[in-house]
Amino acid sequence: MIVILFVIHVLIALALIGVVMLQKSEGGALGMGGGGGMSGFMTGRSTSNLLTRTTAILAVAFFCTSIILVKLSGPSAAPHSIIDQGPPAGTPLMPGAPSTPTPAVPAAPAAPSGPTAPLAK
Repeated sequence: MIVILFVIHVLIALALIGVVMLQKSEGGALGMGGGGGMSGFMTGRSTSNLLTRTTAILAVAFFCTSIILVKLSGPSAAPHSIIDQGPPAGTPLMPGAPSTPTPAVPAAPAAPSGPTAPLAK
């Protein structure tokens, strides 16, 4: 189902590109519809309306197929963060660390030594 819808989506995208390229551009240099070589083919106001309507219909179809593809492709569950999950069981926390972490033993505090500098009198 998704593959068929994706093929239709690509065909709509290609048709949309073709219709946009046929339209007359404002600058007069871009697009195939603005050139002087197309003497009688697809000229006039009715063709402009036809291409504008076709572009609008193809754009709506493109957006609809995009939304449907997104809805069909993803799971409907709430999004989750990989940070909240933590590392998989049995993997070391740091590279080179053992796979089962050993509890750290705190070092005994050092005995205070006498002052190293003489005190001012």
